Amino acid sequence: MNKGKVIIITAPSGAGKTSLAKRLMQEHKDILFSVSATTRPPRDGEIHGKDYYFLTKEDFQNKIDAGEFLEWEEFYNGSRYGTLRSDVEYHLNNGYFILFDVEVKGAANLKNIFGSSSLSLFISPPDISTLEMRLKGRGTESQETIQLRLERAEMELSQAKQFDKIVVNDEFEEAYKTLNRFVTRFKKQ
Repeated sequence: MNKGKVIIITAPSGAGKTSLAKRLMQEHKDILFSVSATTRPPRDGEIHGKDYYFLTKEDFQNKIDAGEFLEWEEFYNGSRYGTLRSDVEYHLNNGYFILFDVEVKGAANLKNIFGSSSLSLFISPPDISTLEMRLKGRGTESQETIQLRLERAEMELSQAKQFDKIVVNDEFEEAYKTLNRFVTRFKKQ
């Protein structure tokens, strides 16, 4: 059995990476989602083990200390997110493509770890004002949090060129066609 490969999708918050990733997995049954661990509380409808592994701060720290994460990051609000090594290795050894939907720093770390066995894709909004409208449209965050996300997005957008491919998500169907073309080509290599 062939060892699997890694597909890394990253973007500023609100650029549409999760929607694009979900669509990709619906159409490619050999792509499995890498479930991240987090210390933030679940949002409505999120399920432990499916959307995230929801851990206490103490449990998360114990896993860091034990070297159980491939990568992890702490955000401005104190929430931590990370990728558990055991999950990824199991699925790769069974020949699956593993899809990571991660933040920009984590994506860069994963690209360094997996190198040519990975495809890194940066999903970009057409511009910052569109991103701001999308974040406000969610209705899930305060104006202060939105402002912090926009400031972070400026930094993340400056890093886009370090990834293998950039997909501008202006119109969802066109962005998905581009993303799907890149992934299909990578899977055949």
